[in-house]
Amino acid sequence: MIINFSVENFGSIKEKQTLSFLANKSDHLEDYYIIEPIKGLRLNKLALIYGANASGKTTVLKAFDFLREICSYPFSKKTEKFDFEPFLFDGNTPKQNTKFELEFVQNAVRYFYEIELNRNCIVNEKLYNFNPNKALVFERKTDEEKELAVIRFGNKISKKKSLEDNLEIFTLWNNTVVGGFLKSNVEKLIPFEALISNLINYFIDEHRSLEQNVSNLINDSFINKKFILNVLKKADFNIVDVNIEVSNIPYTDQQVAGISRFYTDEGKSLLFKLHKNQDLHHSQVKTEFVHSSNERFYKIPIHMESEGTRKYYGISSILSDLIFTNSIQCVDELESSLHPDLFNHFILTYL
Repeated sequence: MIINFSVENFGSIKEKQTLSFLANKSDHLEDYYIIEPIKGLRLNKLALIYGANASGKTTVLKAFDFLREICSYPFSKKTEKFDFEPFLFDGNTPKQNTKFELEFVQNAVRYFYEIELNRNCIVNEKLYNFNPNKALVFERKTDEEKELAVIRFGNKISKKKSLEDNLEIFTLWNNTVVGGFLKSNVEKLIPFEALISNLINYFIDEHRSLEQNVSNLINDSFINKKFILNVLKKADFNIVDVNIEVSNIPYTDQQVAGISRFYTDEGKSLLFKLHKNQDLHHSQVKTEFVHSSNERFYKIPIHMESEGTRKYYGISSILSDLIFTNSIQCVDELESSLHPDLFNHFILTYL
């Protein structure tokens, strides 16, 4: 569970900005809004960012997603660079480092993670826990001239020397220590990794990809179809069923020729061989909604439905995740294409 997330010198954000889930002392509807993962620590289940256009709302979410990305998918080469821009409307900030801070609770223990980086490398990185007093879990510093990371573990960590030696091998100067843990097979001592894994589907900013995702999840039985239908029923769309058909469509000659441009000669040879043997396919998802009207049933392809219906179908999977899994979900412009009543219904169902 996130307590605070801060970002500085990233995209349109210059000064340090903090998204906080800390709750105030009000007891108004606290059974719905508030959770207490540690005694005395009151957190909101939900946070909303609102403001004028171009005020930086989306940038906060992109910063969060960027942090997830660099921790979850470490580079394999030292020459790879981070894909982001610092604050550019200033003479100094493009030359300065970007900073992130994440305070969170995992397994009833409070943690504080901070990281400083530039386009080339992770400069500094630290993780502390409070159990109950503040203690260092690890500290990492990078020698930018030698392009080497040096890692030091806190006094409470056993097998420190072997862990440090192993991790320094896997932690390139452009990898986080968390990424180094993922690449190595050393003992998993950092619950931060579990938090990161809960953010995999975190940043959602386009609902058409959600539509296909929901249909795939229903088809593979990863989401309860009855739950999705119940969500749609409560929204009063007169939808009584969803028909999903997933088929494998062979690539055309033109598609293979286009793809082959990005392959080496050896890769092209293998690609064309697979195509000749008809082993190259891509999935096509066909979704139909079954409507009930005047005691009759009508099948409507999803692309003929209203934007609001399609958006609500897409975000129903988010609602399912929030209710049935231990996950964190962030959605940009959740309210777009939705009637205000549907937006309220979504929030209230979750709470």
